[in-house]
Amino acid sequence: MGARSSCKIIDRAGFRPMRACACFLVLACLCAASPALAQTGPFGDVDHHIVRVDGLRFHYVTAGSGEPVVLLPGWPEMSWIAWRKVIPLLVKSGRQVYVLEPRGFGDSDKPQGGYDLDTAARDLHGFLAAAGLSRPGGVDIVAHDVGTWIGHAHAALYPADVKRLVLTESNVPGVTPPGPGGIPSEAVNLKSWQFAFNRLDDLPEILVRGHERDYLAFLFATKTTRSYAIEPAAFEEYVRVFSTPGVARAGFAWYRANFSADGLAQAKMRAAKRLPMPVLALGGSDGVGDALRAAVATVGDHVTGGAIGPACGHFLPSECPTELVDAIIAFWRTPS
Repeated sequence: MGARSSCKIIDRAGFRPMRACACFLVLACLCAASPALAQTGPFGDVDHHIVRVDGLRFHYVTAGSGEPVVLLPGWPEMSWIAWRKVIPLLVKSGRQVYVLEPRGFGDSDKPQGGYDLDTAARDLHGFLAAAGLSRPGGVDIVAHDVGTWIGHAHAALYPADVKRLVLTESNVPGVTPPGPGGIPSEAVNLKSWQFAFNRLDDLPEILVRGHERDYLAFLFATKTTRSYAIEPAAFEEYVRVFSTPGVARAGFAWYRANFSADGLAQAKMRAAKRLPMPVLALGGSDGVGDALRAAVATVGDHVTGGAIGPACGHFLPSECPTELVDAIIAFWRTPS
């Protein structure tokens, strides 16, 4: 994929699709994205789009041609570039790739609320319709981390939208068994401390503001095995995104909303719904391993997967993109 980046606006509120000039003239071209998107050359040749769903603006990128697949990024990347290494591999395999930035992520709108997974599922359902991806038999969806929360919730509530579902490196609220009580080991604490921290009201924003770079550096250092996989350009973009007003707050809101009493009640109701579509559930060998497959198998009718490795940490799309795409393509080729 080359270094060219273009920008397209699709406003489903009633405006005609139009191609904007290169994103270097973002504001002049009415492209509703920050000027930094003009610097996405290092992350591939993609088209940028804005779509409106229920009054909110959602940013997404596309690349390639062929049968579509929708990718959902996770936290703390909060950006489409989490899939930067996977996009060209899927395009090469003959797929048209859509990467959606959910509410609060990247250059999508960052409202004060709506970070519960029932709302996120409705957002994704609306996005598929607005982007022209609703079709008989559904569309393939691939998700990571918080994207996996969204992917599962959407598949449970809107199963007709989903052809095949790939979930990676996460727990699933309401489905994954709670961890043991007591004080976790040092190794477990390094992998999971953010679940308690991010749920606190106000304190995460107070402590992280002005220290976004140090915060993200710690997260990537402790959750990767192949630390070199978060290259400097990607790290700088993650810092830019996380430092954008509203993004850190939204990132913490995903945890607060979905591990609150209301969020857990929603999760319990979703967990009672079977997943009828084929599901591939993957963890890193040094991440959640086989735990995601084992959890999802309790609510899915056709679940396969396991651990990818060796030496794959939490950030599978960055650390192990080839292994991940190979597993996904093999899954797609398996008769359902």
